[in-house]
Amino acid sequence: MALAPTVKVVLGCVAFGIFWVLAVFPAVPFLPIGRTAGSLLGAMLMVMFRVISPDEAYAAIDLPILGLLFGTMVVSVFLERADMFKHLGKLLSWKSRGGKDLLVRICLISAISSALFTNDTCCVVLTEFILKIARQNNLPPQPFLLALASSANIGSSTTPIGNPQNLVIAVKSNISFGKFLLGILPAMLVGIFVNAGILLMYYWKLLSNEKDVEVADAAAADVIAEKDVTLHRFHPATMSHVTLMSSQDWSSAADSIVLCSSTNGDLGHAETLRNRIAWREADMLSGSSGKVESTLAPNAAKELAGDHGVFTRKEEDQSARKYARSGSWMKGMNDGFSFHLSEEKEVPMERWKVLLWNGCVYFVTIGMLVSLLMGVNMSWSAITAALALIVLDFKDARPCLEKVSYSLLIFFCGMFITVDGFNKTGIPSALWDFMEPYARIDSATGTAVLAVVILFLSNVASNVPTVLLLGARVAASAAEISPAEETKAWLVLAWVSTVAGNLSLLGSAANLIVCEQARRSQSFGYNLSFLTHLRFGFPTTIIITAIGLLLIRNY
Repeated sequence: MALAPTVKVVLGCVAFGIFWVLAVFPAVPFLPIGRTAGSLLGAMLMVMFRVISPDEAYAAIDLPILGLLFGTMVVSVFLERADMFKHLGKLLSWKSRGGKDLLVRICLISAISSALFTNDTCCVVLTEFILKIARQNNLPPQPFLLALASSANIGSSTTPIGNPQNLVIAVKSNISFGKFLLGILPAMLVGIFVNAGILLMYYWKLLSNEKDVEVADAAAADVIAEKDVTLHRFHPATMSHVTLMSSQDWSSAADSIVLCSSTNGDLGHAETLRNRIAWREADMLSGSSGKVESTLAPNAAKELAGDHGVFTRKEEDQSARKYARSGSWMKGMNDGFSFHLSEEKEVPMERWKVLLWNGCVYFVTIGMLVSLLMGVNMSWSAITAALALIVLDFKDARPCLEKVSYSLLIFFCGMFITVDGFNKTGIPSALWDFMEPYARIDSATGTAVLAVVILFLSNVASNVPTVLLLGARVAASAAEISPAEETKAWLVLAWVSTVAGNLSLLGSAANLIVCEQARRSQSFGYNLSFLTHLRFGFPTTIIITAIGLLLIRNY
């Protein structure tokens, strides 16, 4: 494809450059509007600059990919409600002995769960729990966080539903779910064990400083899982845990209460109230929704009452119970705060009903996976499974549908338009025409060159735009050799673009999720630095990518 007119090329590069900056660095000082708005801005500029027409922009949006992404999100929400992730948390600590055993177990569980529930979901759910186990057993959190992020990326390469770029590849290539799985599975299995081995070599002495004792018995696992896994709910709309009252809200509330006490002349009691409220804030931020209702609400009612509060001793218990039941005791202190107690609190059911509901969720999910393996249309299989679960739930689906990451779907729409406009400038085609003679998939040297190009672009332009830019061209070049080589080219693209996320902290969303979740943890905060990740990620990515290229096969 020849280059477009110079004006069109320049304006197209400007629009794509703005999209790229905001996609990679969503909080740039001069335009801190975020990734989603950045993708829409890039798409709008492509149309305004007449690089692409409005009709071409609408046609660039790939609805099958959006449908598959939407369906898998809804299924993940219902799996979370069915305690799937609580069971994953239990599996991590069940009869595990010592840090080395725990590290290997994290690698395996995060890889398998990310292949089935996407890598981002896996990282959101398990990060806090892993920090909890590490702190309880006096183990350094760094190797376990690296194990979670890196293994989630490697494991997600195995299936079309493991990550967004695989969704794009599966839809564009028409490769069946089973062929995709069998083609990359050997590379993934070897890659996971190599990744675990490298982690053990890096941190052997650090993990050997602790006694190889049992990390947690079955009873402890139940307690930990219930308090720290199920209550750190997966919320794909924000990819973070439920946010409680901010420290400013608590401080303002505390000041008003202390002022009330100090006006009565009891400064000692005012200071005591301030200290108690500060302690309650820390306890609440590290606790759960169930603990907030059952423990914090009555105590808060008692402490806010005291000798100078708004409740009398006779009214205290009744008011506390009333406020706890309604979930509104904190609203009196902050009208803007909403903990969704009245919305998400489920009516108590008998144990058999809970088991029946969980069984239905697992049955529908397995049915979806079987349909995918049988070659049924992937997007419609996921949407059908999502709607089946909504119907079986037999209640207003709004709370579940609100947890879908619509911002991610909008980001994809803007990205499709922006990338299509950049393709129409002719620059990607010109660059590929230059590289194609050296990146032929039918030779070892050509495959290595292609892998280097994908690794570089995936870390510079992100993996999904890289797949959109290179996918059709790489496949067309391989199709000239044979249909089998075309399939292999798509699988190589899926493997390398996904594993490339392990190279640096900015390489994938899963890495950033683990880093941010760990840093923001109220009780077990840990800062995973860029250089710490790079020292491990760079050599590991090169080794695992090379090994995987030798094991990818056509089936």
